[in-house]
Amino acid sequence: MNAMPADASSHREAPLIAGMPKVDGTDFYMFRSYEEGREDHVVFIANYLPLQDAYGGPNYFQLDPLATYEIHIDNTGNAQEDITFVVQVQNNVQNLTIPVDGVDVAVPLSNIGSFGLTPTENDGVKNVIETYTVSRVEGRRNFGKRLTPLQNLTVGGTTFRKPFDNIGEKSFPEYETYANNHIYDIRFGTCGDGRVFVGQRNDGFAVNLGEIFDLINTDPLGPEDAGKNVLADQNVTSIALEVPVSCLTSGSEPVIGAWTTATLPLQAGRAQAGTRMGQARFQVSRLGAPLVNEVVIGLPDKDSFNASHPSDDGQFATYVTNPTLPALIEILFSAPAPDQYPRTDLVAAFLTGVEGLNQPMEVTASEMLRLNTAIAPTARAEQANMGVIAGDVAGFPNGRRPGDDVVDIALRVMMGVLLPEDVAPAGQLPLTDGAAVSALDFPAAFPYLNTPLPGSPFSAGTNAVGTAPSATQRRAALAESIGNGSKPTETSQSTGTATPETSDQPTASRRSHMDRDIL
Repeated sequence: MNAMPADASSHREAPLIAGMPKVDGTDFYMFRSYEEGREDHVVFIANYLPLQDAYGGPNYFQLDPLATYEIHIDNTGNAQEDITFVVQVQNNVQNLTIPVDGVDVAVPLSNIGSFGLTPTENDGVKNVIETYTVSRVEGRRNFGKRLTPLQNLTVGGTTFRKPFDNIGEKSFPEYETYANNHIYDIRFGTCGDGRVFVGQRNDGFAVNLGEIFDLINTDPLGPEDAGKNVLADQNVTSIALEVPVSCLTSGSEPVIGAWTTATLPLQAGRAQAGTRMGQARFQVSRLGAPLVNEVVIGLPDKDSFNASHPSDDGQFATYVTNPTLPALIEILFSAPAPDQYPRTDLVAAFLTGVEGLNQPMEVTASEMLRLNTAIAPTARAEQANMGVIAGDVAGFPNGRRPGDDVVDIALRVMMGVLLPEDVAPAGQLPLTDGAAVSALDFPAAFPYLNTPLPGSPFSAGTNAVGTAPSATQRRAALAESIGNGSKPTETSQSTGTATPETSDQPTASRRSHMDRDIL
């Protein structure tokens, strides 16, 4: 046995990475696409740069151009990557100036006008233009291999535009349209085509964060929506890839395992904390299954786990076979922890895959997110947010979808929901952190996560949960008031209320009622 479970929801989960937010992987999703007509694709979403306050200007939240952001796929079960997708960003500063008394002076802002709706519209007002490339590497990943960028089928070439972060509604009158115009078709060699999006999203991970880390200062048997999902007020940066299944599997093996990493050049410093990749780079972040490094790995080993490779996971095995979280829950709530060691149920859930579900035919124990690509996706409206333990075999831990309540699932699995009741008397309790989530909180189409919150207009209790009226709503209200012969008040023009737009994509106000079930 060589591994341990890695929980993908890892916001500032280790001492070193807490000081390096641009390369901090926070969540990792992998699932068969449930978008109509795209079911023969697998979607990967790797989130980085957590806890973004939408108003965080003037620099906002650019990814690190020195970093490589990678998604690794093991399609043979041997704890080694067989395919790696590599994303590298370029932040191109335009050094815009404006004349001041006859002198051209550089401006301090990221833009000097509206961005428009398309990637290249109004380029002259953009002080920073963000681009990226996506490359595919076959076989074991090392930094001696040449990267061959994949082709942009939408506009040609091998470069893609990243949308700028959602500064606010004056800079972006229609941010959702603007961002959607940055979804590109991409060619994955001869095996087929897919799509890619890299950009800011509203953080889809739901957790009652403060209470969980304050010794679970909540009622774990209370209503699933009794707590506050504090991350609903935050944005994050997503790397989303939609890849044909045929590009990912090997031979007759339908199961793939995947994880995301971020690496930096050795000269960036702190190399002693990371794994050397070739002789040029070191790994600072690693994320597979959700919540592993956050609540499973012991504090002394958190940085080491982030720097490690799945093939070396034997060093962390004790954290899986003899987990501390159930023992802590027993101390705090007198709910007896499972009395079976080693915890073979956790080994299956996190290190090998579950037999008959997502375990490869030949497997080396190692922590990664595993997906059986032969299992058909469940339509969004029919998804169970408790995944496999609720009978929805297309959900976590068979991959992970945005609407899977991985926090509640993890609590119940750690306390023994997969074990007989005689060794896990608390295993069937409906444990919850009180922050709910479901598939209906998210769009049913790529890139699946919601439009990021705008930095402006910002009003505590309004825009903080994404319910401020959009520019379109305010213009409509203004037109209606003029049509009625009334003069709109200053309040109605600037911060007035509006009925939320109705669409397939839920509003953040709906999310605040539905996104509270995940740990």
